Amino acid sequence: MGLTGKLVAAIEFKAGGDVFHELFRHKPHHVSTTSPGKVQGCDLHEGEFGHVGSIIRWKYTHDGKEKIAKQLIQTINEEKKLIEFKMLEGDLMEEYKTFLITLHIETKDGIDLVTWTLEYEMLNDDVGHPISLLSFIIDLTKDIETHHINKP
Repeated sequence: MGLTGKLVAAIEFKAGGDVFHELFRHKPHHVSTTSPGKVQGCDLHEGEFGHVGSIIRWKYTHDGKEKIAKQLIQTINEEKKLIEFKMLEGDLMEEYKTFLITLHIETKDGIDLVTWTLEYEMLNDDVGHPISLLSFIIDLTKDIETHHINKP
């Protein structure tokens, strides 16, 4: 089995792609209010929210366990509505040598799509592909959509 992998999911987002992009670019600390069962917080460790080079730390619950993820905001492309989060520390780094999460919003035929790409290198052959994490991210995206659609 190869040690590198890439998983991609594109999810229709009915609450507006700009809303989703702005949430993760400028207000990731608000994600916990949209899906408190999945995300318990996002703290700024260095820099400013929405700026390349900033470091953020997520607290989340995945597969029934409390976890953390410390990430570098590696890339922001406003035109493409793209953000890359490079994993620095946390639970995922116990199994993966590298882990990059890319968030990209695109509109096709009037439909906003939120595309998540997970690119990773496993530490060894015993590590599985992060399919349950991708499922978690898809469910989180749906929670955010529901929160924004039901907003008064």
